[in-house]
Amino acid sequence: MATPIGNAADITLRALALLQRADLVACEDSRVTGPLLKRYGIGTPLFPYHEHNAAKVRPQLIEKLQGGAVVALVSDAGTPLINDPGYKLVRACIEAGVAVTALPGASAVLTGLSLSGLPSDRFLYAGFPPPKSAARRRWLAELGSIQATIVLLESAQRLADSLADMAAVLGPAREAAVARELTKKFEEVRRGPLQDLAAHYAQAGAPKGEITLVIAPPAEQAAASAADLDTALAAAMARLPLRQAVDEVAVLLGLGRKPVYARALELRDGKG
Repeated sequence: MATPIGNAADITLRALALLQRADLVACEDSRVTGPLLKRYGIGTPLFPYHEHNAAKVRPQLIEKLQGGAVVALVSDAGTPLINDPGYKLVRACIEAGVAVTALPGASAVLTGLSLSGLPSDRFLYAGFPPPKSAARRRWLAELGSIQATIVLLESAQRLADSLADMAAVLGPAREAAVARELTKKFEEVRRGPLQDLAAHYAQAGAPKGEITLVIAPPAEQAAASAADLDTALAAAMARLPLRQAVDEVAVLLGLGRKPVYARALELRDGKG
């Protein structure tokens, strides 16, 4: 069941009723869930279930459920199973023949998408980018040609560097929106091309709060000329290993990876 992502009032009546009648609440952190239950006068026992103990305690939860207990699964904020080990518990329940239902509610992914002003008819939630630049650029190259809006989360401390990599790999003019502190008092959404967002946060520094980042689908573009390909490859190969340069250019120019790779080999070997 979903819990608020910032504003404690964003919890459904159905969720409160379940929390009240459940035999226990499986939560990531009792220090987060405890105050929420206290706010609404709910005394249901808390049971820790998080990334570090999930494998150990999952059989205990299944045993309780098979014994007839009602268990409410929550994450620290938002909808569980998004960026947490909850899906493994659901899978275990299904395999054990235990009934599972979902109570919808707050979600940073959907809230950020709604506020972004970017196409929402097709989108991909991609989680957190890798923390290191080289791995992040490879990760972005895999996502860059997907014909869908991309929604992801990022830490405030890495935001500027991450946006700079996105501008380099996905294209500086690609539209995006940075949403922070969603549903809270200081909610803010900053929209613009990736290069402008990267420049803003590089100058302003890390913002406060939780970050949801939404990136527009790749724009349709005219076919790149051979000269465009050579220019882009030369620039990318001057600062990146061959495979990374190929991935970046393929996304940037909207070309297939195989012909870009073949041309990169020709340029590297002086056959161009």
